[in-house]
Amino acid sequence: MKYDRINKDLFIKNRANFVAAMAPKSIAIFNSNDIYPISADSTMPFQQHRDIFHLSGVDQEESILMLFPDAHNEEHREMLFLKETSELIAIWEGEKLTKEAAFETAGIKNVFWLDQLDTVLKIVMAQAENIYINTNEHTRANTTVETREDRFIKRLKADYPAHGFKKSAPIMHRLRSIKDSIEIELMQNACNITEKGVRRILSFIKPGVTEYEIEAELMHEFLRNRSKGFAYTPIIASGKNACVLHYIENNQPCNDGDVILMDFGAEYANYASDLTRCVPVNGRFSARQKDVYNAVLRVKKASEKLLVPGTFLAEYHVEVGKLMESELLGLGLIDQTDIKNQDPKWPAYKKYFMHGTSHYIGLDTHDLGLWTEPIKEGMAFTCEPGIYIPEENLGIRLEDDLIVQASGDPFNLMGNIPIEADEIEDLMNS
Repeated sequence: MKYDRINKDLFIKNRANFVAAMAPKSIAIFNSNDIYPISADSTMPFQQHRDIFHLSGVDQEESILMLFPDAHNEEHREMLFLKETSELIAIWEGEKLTKEAAFETAGIKNVFWLDQLDTVLKIVMAQAENIYINTNEHTRANTTVETREDRFIKRLKADYPAHGFKKSAPIMHRLRSIKDSIEIELMQNACNITEKGVRRILSFIKPGVTEYEIEAELMHEFLRNRSKGFAYTPIIASGKNACVLHYIENNQPCNDGDVILMDFGAEYANYASDLTRCVPVNGRFSARQKDVYNAVLRVKKASEKLLVPGTFLAEYHVEVGKLMESELLGLGLIDQTDIKNQDPKWPAYKKYFMHGTSHYIGLDTHDLGLWTEPIKEGMAFTCEPGIYIPEENLGIRLEDDLIVQASGDPFNLMGNIPIEADEIEDLMNS
């Protein structure tokens, strides 16, 4: 791992919060992710399952966390099972966690090697009535690939059919949506690395540069600041490409007179940042481009003020729609007739702003959180309104990452990153 060791107090608190939500006589089990194969002996770079990381800080494959607060033996109340390391593994694969290092990482005293799992399982299952299994219940999840967690759940249900099975997901969605101060520091670090990338490319962009060259400049800056790279696949979309919401080819030249929409963010310690900025290729917005840009910026600033405790996200998005409707009227993109004849389920403004304004962010770019409960202090959201005008080859989206506060406006983790049109022009031409 490239990042500095995280204070284990975070993971100790996270486990205590999860245990407090468990039913009596219950065990909760969390698995690491697989290392996913490509073909032959090639694999994808390892990415840890965010739930086991949230609860333990363990960032390596073939790891299992088991929580059993009612275990008769104190040694079995929280346990880590790890792949046993050796000198040979260290030579071929690099350093893996020892039992001592696992304690320093997770704050868990009871660390076993994986070959002890079956023996321990039989002991604790004889005392337990329920098993919390960790299924992926994110509303946007693509679950066609069987995971290590899926295989483990199948095994548990086959080996222990008389136990009751409960879901960890509702607990994890609630707990992970509220950020600890240590997490906010990690997210701030990710955003600070993103800022360095932004400032690097503002002096680099000019007519004739390609989208992938901009992507390369960002990756260089991220890696040199202890990030693994992009938190998600970046969008570097110039001209008409900016009207494709998930454009990721990043293979076209940036032409004089076009605006580039760039949606990217650095990760740090598995925490995501998520930013969008739009800049003129030649360093100067046209009058029309600046009008659209400033309209989006006004919606963003007003929308941020709505992210306060007690608000429901569904209601929030309705209010943002009203803000966008007003701006689109001012730009001449819709008129009162469009509004009068609109489908309530797909309002007129959706022609030019068809996506949501905010999503949870944290260990995942689209992080866990409950959309049916009101916003609470400590939650982290993006705010990213946009206007997309294909007939003008112009797409503008602006996005920052925000922490909801007990009162007042949310705290902007990206408050130091240039966003005003005039400031962007000044930096590009300095």
